[in-house]
Amino acid sequence: MRELPKGWEATTIGKVASKIGSGATPKGGKNAYKAEGIPLLRSLNVHFDGVRREGLAFIDDEQASKLDNVVVYADDVLLNITGASIGRVAIAPAQYEGARVNQHVSIIRPVEGVEPEFLSKFLASPPSQTKIMNENYGATRQALTKTMIEEFGLPLPPLAEQRRIVEKLDQLSARIRAAKDHLTHVQTLATRAKQATLAAAFRGELTADWRAQTDATEWVETSIDSLLDGVTAGKNLRCVEKPPKAHEIGVVKVSAVTWGRFDETQAKTLPDDFEPAEKTLIEDGDFLFSRANTIELVGACAIVEEAPGNLYLSDKVLRLEMDDGLKPWVMHYLRSTEGRDALEKASSGNQQSMRNISQKALKQIVVPLPPLEEQTEIVRRIEAAFARIDRMVAEAAKARALLERLEQQLLAKAFRGELVPQDPNDEPASALLARIREARANAPKPKRTRKKKAAS
Repeated sequence: MRELPKGWEATTIGKVASKIGSGATPKGGKNAYKAEGIPLLRSLNVHFDGVRREGLAFIDDEQASKLDNVVVYADDVLLNITGASIGRVAIAPAQYEGARVNQHVSIIRPVEGVEPEFLSKFLASPPSQTKIMNENYGATRQALTKTMIEEFGLPLPPLAEQRRIVEKLDQLSARIRAAKDHLTHVQTLATRAKQATLAAAFRGELTADWRAQTDATEWVETSIDSLLDGVTAGKNLRCVEKPPKAHEIGVVKVSAVTWGRFDETQAKTLPDDFEPAEKTLIEDGDFLFSRANTIELVGACAIVEEAPGNLYLSDKVLRLEMDDGLKPWVMHYLRSTEGRDALEKASSGNQQSMRNISQKALKQIVVPLPPLEEQTEIVRRIEAAFARIDRMVAEAAKARALLERLEQQLLAKAFRGELVPQDPNDEPASALLARIREARANAPKPKRTRKKKAAS
């Protein structure tokens, strides 16, 4: 441990905790859980932002009595000690007083003089998280033992300074959290902005100024059928559930086509004994249409910019063949509120699961059609607006990443003694540790009871 600020002392969690221990899962596993009763906190409930109720399990009094050694108290530090969530830490809120924990969660109960929030934030800091990741054992499963937790080094400041650190971190975290919330909202605003752009475009408002300066003719309405030169679909096949490698051939999954985006990684490998029709090979410039998907994505379409050369159409992804100049217009219209409404009316199936659009229903959808010159100008303006919106979203994502780094840097700074000023009037941590040692030395020793021999 690096040199500590004046008044701080190097110790271990075991020396400042009155309890460290994890529980168990009742016999029968999740089938033994009850609809209500005493909460059993599991690793899925323990997160850095607190204890979450989602997925909370319950046990009855008899099951809980077998876990009386891991009763949760308010302000206990709860630490995930196994699996992918190892190291996640939170403070037990008062509402879970009397709960139990299973074998994947350890209770750490600090003694008086050590703030639970200070210990929790210390365990959440970057150096502690790195150490937790490096000091687990198990070839196939990460885990922390009780001994590892007991021997975990802790830089301990005076109690008053612990409280100042916690208060300062809470203040800064609240500001960072508020900033993150605003940045997260940017994605929602971006979606709305794109829909507003499309709505204005297909009402003719986006190019009202342009039309005023030209001799543009009236818009007409036409069916998609009248715009198509043909439709191509692949076959429904049982394939290997893995993306094909460069030397293999594959078929795209329905998830390969979302609004305006073609994801070539969303594909399955075709069986060696199947040779797809050459006309179903996906090529540059193809207009792909998702005819079967969830209610949000049924009818999603994308124009392939660069095809990988080894992917073929499935039965759920169609190629709509039309003039290249029409493709962006049709794609943007189908993405608009009016287009989405038309797609939903054309689709059939369960609202909660997969929806389908038949080729016949697709061809009957009506599309507004301005003169070619205005089409081109509208598409240019839509794509320019979308590019600006996407840049805004990208900048928000960068800012959010910077906030994540800032939060981690503040935690690291706090436990180096650099976040709040030291007060020479604070009682030093050495005096606190001396009292803890004395209290433990004077504590009555638990009586050992000899087990009775079984009658012969």
